[in-house]
Amino acid sequence: MKRFAALYRELDRSTATLDKRAALIDYFRSAPPADVVWALWLLSGGKLARIAGTRELRQWAGEVTGTPEWLVEESHAHVGDLAETLTLLLDDPVGIGEDVPLREWIERRLLPFAGRDPPLRREVVTEAWKQLAFDERFVFNKLLTGALRVGVSQRLVQQALAEMSGVDIARIAQRMLGAWKPSERFLRDLLSEGELPSDRQQPYPFFLASPLESEPDTLGPVDDWLLEWKWDGIRLQLIRRGGEIALWSRGEERLDGRFPEIETAAAVLPRDCVIDGELLGWRADDSRPLAFTALQTRIQRRKPGAKTLADTPVQVLAYDLLELEGEDLRERPLSERRAALEALLADMPDPRIRVSPNVEAASWSDAAALREGARERAVEGLMLKRRASSYQSGRRRGDWWKWKIDPLTIDAVLVYAQSGSGRRSTLFTDYTFALWSGDQLVPVAKAYSGLDDKEILTLDRWIRAHTVERFGPVRQVEPVHVFELGFEAVNRSTRHKSGIAVRFPRILRWRHDKPVAEADRVDTLRALAH
Repeated sequence: MKRFAALYRELDRSTATLDKRAALIDYFRSAPPADVVWALWLLSGGKLARIAGTRELRQWAGEVTGTPEWLVEESHAHVGDLAETLTLLLDDPVGIGEDVPLREWIERRLLPFAGRDPPLRREVVTEAWKQLAFDERFVFNKLLTGALRVGVSQRLVQQALAEMSGVDIARIAQRMLGAWKPSERFLRDLLSEGELPSDRQQPYPFFLASPLESEPDTLGPVDDWLLEWKWDGIRLQLIRRGGEIALWSRGEERLDGRFPEIETAAAVLPRDCVIDGELLGWRADDSRPLAFTALQTRIQRRKPGAKTLADTPVQVLAYDLLELEGEDLRERPLSERRAALEALLADMPDPRIRVSPNVEAASWSDAAALREGARERAVEGLMLKRRASSYQSGRRRGDWWKWKIDPLTIDAVLVYAQSGSGRRSTLFTDYTFALWSGDQLVPVAKAYSGLDDKEILTLDRWIRAHTVERFGPVRQVEPVHVFELGFEAVNRSTRHKSGIAVRFPRILRWRHDKPVAEADRVDTLRALAH
């Protein structure tokens, strides 16, 4: 645990990517493999089964230290992060304890007690607190609270593994996709230089587009680019290998069984392949896609019934071919991959898998005019893909751009706030905004991005001084401040009190110039809904 705690401390304190990568490489080389694979799992976002609730942890810390409950609560409110609060409240051990490996802490001292009776769990946790010095205790508490975020991307972890092992990063990224269990065997396979049978069961890492922040004519001639509509659906890879079908979402989740009509369609593909595309709800009259919220009625249903299938028909619009008959095509230029995709699907008997159409534009000004009409087509704008580009992994700037339409906007009132996570755990950075319905403010959106550091600090101080009520970690504040919010779309929703849901809300600016009474109304937002 000491070695992992030292790594965590170094990653948390460093702002230099090269320093973080060097620290990861040093740890991967020096730590026992059984510890390395658990560290890899945790740094990639894995969370342990819950050992104790936050209320229990606060109660136990108060009992161990003799701290009154109200003072524990006030300390947590002031610090913001529960793991840090617990660590500060507890004393360091008198002597230097045994350095128990990370694997043993997890596999023998924590996981076996998940779901057990409170006295057993309390004993395990409090005994650990008595043994661990500050840094190790802090990491231990992070494990308990599930908040082990340290500003390290999965890409950085993969870069460190690739540099340490000599295995190509694309292969490492592919092997880490989906759910995997931390074991020494997994680590051996992950760092194996040769191709493994399991490699053929995995999707490829997705290539992601970057937002276009300059004028498109800076990209060169429009003829060098493939233009497509920016669909608002579920990005996926459709895999057919050896007659077996798998659907993988960009979120690294297998969707098998949730969209049986797509699996049926994939079964009649003329050849084995891996297709990159977008899964969309589609109107029965084949005129246009359904709103994204239509897919939300299906995504959690592993075995949808006949009514669900009829109410929300789906299609896959394919825009890239990554593999054909076992051959990896990703290094070929997009123009060749696209031609192969069109040939593959030319005689496809099932229309539920089809090619995403090209958007023809003679100039960038023509493309801009088409983009302006995107919302009427129920799309988010245009995708711009360099015809000569290979299929890379992650978000690599330069070859794929998303040129989205300008967001819809509303002026909304801040009504609730909650502390953030990670480096922002001591600040109120997660906000809930409301619009007028009659003489009442009704919450319509949550947002946590868009303010600069100075604005966040100013608003944090104001929130602490103007809280009118608390609901656990959430603070209700005086309805004083108006913010302009941007979002991609508005959809009707029975799950929200307002009757509407907004897509990708974010803060555009703080409207110091606007009084609360002039904030927008729910009816204004509802009129924009699909």
